[in-house]
Amino acid sequence: MDSVTLLALADPAEPQLALLQELRGVATIAIGDTPAACERTAPHADVVLNWLFGATVLQQIWPMAERLQWVHTRSAGLDGMLFPEIVESPVVLTNARGVFSEILGEFTIGAVLYFAKDFRRLVVSQMAGQWDPFDVTEVRGQTLGLVGYGDIGRAVAVRAHAFGMKVVGLRRRPELSRDDSCVTRVFPLEGMHQMLGISDYVVVVAPLTRESRGMLGDAEFRAMKPAAVLINIGRGPVVEEAALVRALSERRIRGAALDVFDTEPLPAGHPFYKLDNVLLSPHSADQTADWKERTMRLFLENFQRFRRGQPLLNVVNKKLGY
Repeated sequence: MDSVTLLALADPAEPQLALLQELRGVATIAIGDTPAACERTAPHADVVLNWLFGATVLQQIWPMAERLQWVHTRSAGLDGMLFPEIVESPVVLTNARGVFSEILGEFTIGAVLYFAKDFRRLVVSQMAGQWDPFDVTEVRGQTLGLVGYGDIGRAVAVRAHAFGMKVVGLRRRPELSRDDSCVTRVFPLEGMHQMLGISDYVVVVAPLTRESRGMLGDAEFRAMKPAAVLINIGRGPVVEEAALVRALSERRIRGAALDVFDTEPLPAGHPFYKLDNVLLSPHSADQTADWKERTMRLFLENFQRFRRGQPLLNVVNKKLGY
């Protein structure tokens, strides 16, 4: 392929953009974070790298981008990316799926151990100068249920399996996990309540789509064990936040570890801050020091595939939303 025009929607000061210099000689590169800064390049762009959060700028320049063939977003989530024009177009959309999976798998195991060993109680007793022995829970033999079983779910399953946990899952097409040695059983979507009822830890990793929004609410929390813990590392709106607050406040479930929320940053005064059975992460469970570099490296690999006419990694099904 001849020289490609790449438009990076980004703050020009972002240090990871320096890695785009590897494409000099095979790509004409422009960078901008406003429609005005992009309007000269947009009509000629073959590729857009969306390094911004959300798709506001992309949507604004979309009518100008008549040559566009491929859009890559630096995030794994597609919140705001699937505006009608991009969904209906032939433009290929890829994301950063896989970059964050291993890291989120580690966070999940940390959250499991936090509740199983009651680390909060240990810290409180230590700070109070109290010697306070108590029984802890062994995670080996307990059941971890995954709401969603994509790349992140698989990373969680591998780690939970290594701890001797029984892993079950829920996905649209259970047959895709038939030969997966890390899971004991994968339920279809209609089997959600059955899966919730046997799980000691429920890990939410489903993408946010029209079908998944609010898929865990009052009825689902009633289906969970009273001693069960909810861990959400997927998308906040997949869980009905008000229903979760009720379930936690009334001790209908043991607790929750949350990395994602309906509104971020989590507003001051939110009930989650005061609940002693909640572990909060400010959407930073996957933010290692090099996460942006990892994301850029994935894009650079995909760019070389694009130039060679090879299949791209992480192509999104825009109709399904993941």
